[in-house]
Amino acid sequence: MPTAHSHADALSLLLFTLRSGKLMAINLLKVSEIIPCPPLTRLPEAHPHVKGVATLRGVPLSVIDLSRAIGEKPLANPDQGCLIVTDVSRSRQALHVQAVSKIIHCLTTDIRPRPYASGDRAFITGVTQVDGQLVQVLDIERVIHAIAPSEIKSEADALAMEEAELLAQARILVVDDSHVALQQSTLTLRNLGLDCRTARSAREALDILLELQGTPEQINILVSDIEMSEMDGFALTRTLRDTPDFAGLYILLHTSLDSTMNAERARAAGANAVLTKFSSPDLTDSLVRAARAVRAG
Repeated sequence: MPTAHSHADALSLLLFTLRSGKLMAINLLKVSEIIPCPPLTRLPEAHPHVKGVATLRGVPLSVIDLSRAIGEKPLANPDQGCLIVTDVSRSRQALHVQAVSKIIHCLTTDIRPRPYASGDRAFITGVTQVDGQLVQVLDIERVIHAIAPSEIKSEADALAMEEAELLAQARILVVDDSHVALQQSTLTLRNLGLDCRTARSAREALDILLELQGTPEQINILVSDIEMSEMDGFALTRTLRDTPDFAGLYILLHTSLDSTMNAERARAAGANAVLTKFSSPDLTDSLVRAARAVRAG
């Protein structure tokens, strides 16, 4: 099987700092703009991690106090700093940070998994080195989920009998390095009465696929995040398509970015479909289509 390095993708990260001065990063594709912190309208009923609302070109925008959201010390001057405006998981919000440092370009293989000791409650998905300094990659999905959790609806009652029978034949592996995103997907499947395997990295997913290949539990549907440490979803897809045993595996790429941005790259990599996180009805519909395609062979 080809190595992760043979399919490494380029990645651009925006580096920023909070009060502590340590470097953090966010995928540049998630950033729409960076602006000085404007005057904010305070909302008395808002979540404690929401500083207020900014008006950007006439449109209200929730501003997240990132320091508070991830358990850091508040900024020395809470009225200064800047806003990183993000488009993530079907929502738009701004992150209030101390300062933006620079943009770096690297390979996905340069991003290492988050340290095991950081635990599942850490707000990072991975780490890398820049000029000898450790950079932590922000798990923005976890930040957003802590403020406004996605509603996970049970879609089982909405399924037609034929759809339920199709899904009963599905053997699904879900891959995501975000604890929150993985939890959302598995809960959706559980509400459908489905069991699934899970993996926190592409490497772990490859091990599971190889282990089950040729057994009664052989995976026939892979649901994979795109942005992952070491080996992203595109590279994972290309690696699998280069392996004859997995030529027929149905691959759904599940991303916090707008799926229209990734549709062409997903097709080029060999994925069957791409879906923007997170909507339990949309994920259910995508899984039904996947199961129907698997049955059609």
